Amino acid sequence: MILAALALARIGFGYQFQSVATMGPDLIPLFHLSYAAFGQLIGAFMLLGVFVALPLGALGRAIGDRWVLSGGLALMVAGSLVSASGDGPAGIALGRTIAGVGAVAMIVLQGKIIADFFSGKWFMVAISVSVCSYPIGVGLAQIVLPPVVHWAGWQAGFLSGGAMTGLALALFVASYRTPPAASSVPRRFAWPSGRECMLLMIAGTIWTAYTAGYAGYTSYIPATLHARGDSLALIGLVMTIGTWGNVPATMYGGGLAARFGGLRILLIGTAGLVVGIVGTALAGFPLGWSVFVGIVGSIHPGVIMAVGTLSAKPENRAVGMGVFYSVYYLGGTLGPVACGWAADAYGGPAGGLLMSALLCALVVPLFLWHRGLANHATMLVRP
Repeated sequence: MILAALALARIGFGYQFQSVATMGPDLIPLFHLSYAAFGQLIGAFMLLGVFVALPLGALGRAIGDRWVLSGGLALMVAGSLVSASGDGPAGIALGRTIAGVGAVAMIVLQGKIIADFFSGKWFMVAISVSVCSYPIGVGLAQIVLPPVVHWAGWQAGFLSGGAMTGLALALFVASYRTPPAASSVPRRFAWPSGRECMLLMIAGTIWTAYTAGYAGYTSYIPATLHARGDSLALIGLVMTIGTWGNVPATMYGGGLAARFGGLRILLIGTAGLVVGIVGTALAGFPLGWSVFVGIVGSIHPGVIMAVGTLSAKPENRAVGMGVFYSVYYLGGTLGPVACGWAADAYGGPAGGLLMSALLCALVVPLFLWHRGLANHATMLVRP
């Protein structure tokens, strides 16, 4: 039940983050947005994460996971209401910023809670369930939002995201119990060691490169295919394969990583992701390229999250994940803007896809750096 609540919360996170990108064909002409301004509207969801991730991790250590994560989900609901009530880009951005702060509280503590409840091979399974829940939300947004916006307006699109996170909040509050192992961990603030901080920052940068690149793909696929004259049905199918294909691929990739080593799985996954995104930007047949992105290119995110979660000792993990996500949110704010600039410079949304491929490719050298510093097999950095 705990894992189901966390998975639903992460589905809501993906749905809310994707909402502006999915509604882009309506919002861009309605508010006369440039692609750079559109990227800023997407990135508003990440705006304050770099400032609040570490304090929220420390707060979770001080007052407990239940209160901080519940408060985060409540802010995600509130942010949806603010975006829906706004009358333009400024109101939408304010609501996304509020919801984004709530999402920080949720994801900073999510990995820590999973590590508290699951160990051994079940940890890799559980962390993979959590990771692959995000693209479910992204794909769901692409399916649900176009008809909702058509029949009820863009405001209803934001409200639908609030309803989903409200359900996750209710399920989490009803099901959460303090794990026995957590009772022996003191709640006073403890800063991770210097070596742990280095591993956490590198791991956070790896996660940033992967997620910023993947978010660039999901953000600019609708606009790219729309500009080529493709139908909404085709766009929805491409998004479904590129996102929901992630679910079995991530789960299977976690098992493969436990057997063959994280590096091999990460190299294969990164290659598939980069090839799929570049192919989509420069060639036709978007359905074929979406298989590379959604299946081959989605076997390694569980590996990245696992090494990030395990880069700090259990007693330092809540604060450590704050360090991890501080780095992630800094990159997550800049990534959409960089993709927007690339789209403007390229003269079309395909430029955003090319920039996202470049971001995804950075995962490999960063992971090799982390692998060279880490020294125990539980991080999946050794074969």
